[in-house]
Amino acid sequence: MYTMAMPMRFDPLFDLDGMWTTQFADRYLPLPEAPEARYECIDGRLVMTPAEVGTNSYGEIELAHLLKPAARAHGFYVFGQVNLTFSPQRWIQPDVTVLHTLPKTDEEDRWIPVHLCTMAVEFVSPSSRRQDLVDKPIPCAEGRVPYFMRVEISRRLRHVAVELFTLGKFGGYDTLAQAVSGQRLRADEPFPIDFDPADLLP
Repeated sequence: MYTMAMPMRFDPLFDLDGMWTTQFADRYLPLPEAPEARYECIDGRLVMTPAEVGTNSYGEIELAHLLKPAARAHGFYVFGQVNLTFSPQRWIQPDVTVLHTLPKTDEEDRWIPVHLCTMAVEFVSPSSRRQDLVDKPIPCAEGRVPYFMRVEISRRLRHVAVELFTLGKFGGYDTLAQAVSGQRLRADEPFPIDFDPADLLP
């Protein structure tokens, strides 16, 4: 007796692995089973991470408030999490993003082109430590994002470390300034920056 095989259900998470694009993301994301996840893509491979821990979320908002006055005075725009897009198959979502030019279209507003970005900021979290420390600076440097800031908060120790990087001559990032709780992070680029990393703690 012949039995007709049931067609397999299309699962975008698996069936599009290695083929993800911004077009597919517009169509299939967020996934119903993970509506609050962060969705990033590296060369067609979707990377999902959970929402930030509370301490990082607080620090991101505080950092945006600290950066905004000087940034605005010098013609920059401080955003939170955006889809910073390097190509249709590669995008990341920095925790704080500084643009020198605003998006011109709804499409650019949804998928912000990397050439509009002056600085990407990443808060290192336990769930994405390897990605935060290794992967994200690489596409940012390749995309010629002039500045990259990394923040690491230890809630238990009430300790914050901040590093500000600038593009070097050979394509990677060089350290421009760094500080930990109780010190001042000071830099003149890309606009005046001066704060104690401890200010990012709740």
